[in-house]
Amino acid sequence: MVYEKILTKTTNILTLRGFTKTTKKTYLYHISKYLEYLVKSSQNPDKVSAKKYLLYLHNKQNLLENTIRIKASSILFLLKEVLKQNVNYIDVPKPKKPKILPKVVAKEDILKIINSIKNKKHKLIVSLLYSSGLRLSEVINLKRKDIETSRNVILVKQGKGKKDRITILSKNVKNQLVDYLIETKFNSELLFEGRNSKKYSSKSIQKIVESSAKEVGIKQHITPHMLRHSFATHLLEDGVDIRYIQKLLGHSNLETTTIYTHVAKNQIENIKSPLD
Repeated sequence: MVYEKILTKTTNILTLRGFTKTTKKTYLYHISKYLEYLVKSSQNPDKVSAKKYLLYLHNKQNLLENTIRIKASSILFLLKEVLKQNVNYIDVPKPKKPKILPKVVAKEDILKIINSIKNKKHKLIVSLLYSSGLRLSEVINLKRKDIETSRNVILVKQGKGKKDRITILSKNVKNQLVDYLIETKFNSELLFEGRNSKKYSSKSIQKIVESSAKEVGIKQHITPHMLRHSFATHLLEDGVDIRYIQKLLGHSNLETTTIYTHVAKNQIENIKSPLD
């Protein structure tokens, strides 16, 4: 019963703090697993039991490091924000996040993918993912009024981190978009509707990208987010200032954007080896 009250309190705090439904669900799941462990081992929720639990996950459960990181973050939130204990990330340690370079698709391959798509809506979705550097969730939540064709910009409302930003609207995509807006005069505010007037499914868009890539003979596994990575990398290769790219992507920290310097071809190719 005590732990049920803790979960209820956690839910309320997550709601008041404005966490998304997905994040709330994730945190509550991992916190409930931690509380179940405490019941079985007759321990209290504190930094000592948290460390023991995380060690148990490492040694016995053989979980992926990313899963353990999420569990550690959830437990730290419980102890610090809900139970008001004097703890920090050192008290509830988590594995370091590996620095993985973003996977980029060649411009030529992206054009092949886009040009192979016959369905106008599908073609427009994939074109926007690449040409505007949008996240999958941002495309799904785009509203018709968010498109400013007169200024060639797209207003991304409440993107990741609940931040508004402006990104570019490609002139080549603009004509497709205007035609689509004229042809699809439905009542919904959403730019793209799925079945039964609901939001477009993220899985559907993933399948569109994957199947289109396979159709043109691209062996590389292509995902919608790789198109966003490619947008940033190709802009950098074309000489666009990285600070502008940061704003277009909606990154709070410039360091997040600088990862694209590691995959930009022209930046690497122009560096001469000491032997040369």
